[in-house]
Amino acid sequence: MGHVTKEGDLAGPRVLEHIVDTVLYFENERQHTYRILRAYKNRFGPTSEIGIFEMNSSGLSEVSNPSLIFLGERAINAAGNIVTVAMEGTRPILLEVQALTARTVFGMPRRMVSGYDTNRIIILIAVLEKRLGLPLGMQDIFVNIAGGVKVKETSVDLAAACAIVSANSGFICPKDIVAFGEVGLAGEVRSVALCAERLSEAQKFGFKKAIIPKGSLKNLSYKGKIEVFGADTLEAAIKIFGN
Repeated sequence: MGHVTKEGDLAGPRVLEHIVDTVLYFENERQHTYRILRAYKNRFGPTSEIGIFEMNSSGLSEVSNPSLIFLGERAINAAGNIVTVAMEGTRPILLEVQALTARTVFGMPRRMVSGYDTNRIIILIAVLEKRLGLPLGMQDIFVNIAGGVKVKETSVDLAAACAIVSANSGFICPKDIVAFGEVGLAGEVRSVALCAERLSEAQKFGFKKAIIPKGSLKNLSYKGKIEVFGADTLEAAIKIFGN
């Protein structure tokens, strides 16, 4: 055991990390009762797996179905909300991506992000302005992953971009649709891994449509009931929402 600093690093020289086989961090959000057990070093297995627990009156209990928790208070009839499927290791988790745009009252518009990479959101805003012609230059933009979850993989790009367009335009994303995919600088939607697993998880919760990268349709092994739409560009994905 060792001391952890306020920044979340092991205090002193990192000798302790080198001599042990596994380094585990038990993370928590102050505003939430959920705790995430994450491996940053594992000599005998992957470091991408996580465990999710909830703190209650009887102690810690495992959250066997985190998607149900994160979507339990989803705002359905509001613009700027969309559901995506992110992977934490080999576990697909449904998450609500929220976006809000408001005309700035300052000279410099604000870009505030919670639960996702701020730099990725700034890139997506630039792509939306350049490729889709959206007037976002004088808009404050706020993006949030509901539930206090922090997502690192870029598959959230498509959902985040669609949420920003929805918030700016005022249209409401259908409640039975999910979207995932990486967005490039040219506005293209790039393939992501484990599409079949993501779609199977979405089907469990009653989703009927999914927008995924068009390149992922070639070798897609999913044979479920969700109607799958392939989008090669961000503009094409937005048009699917309109239909």
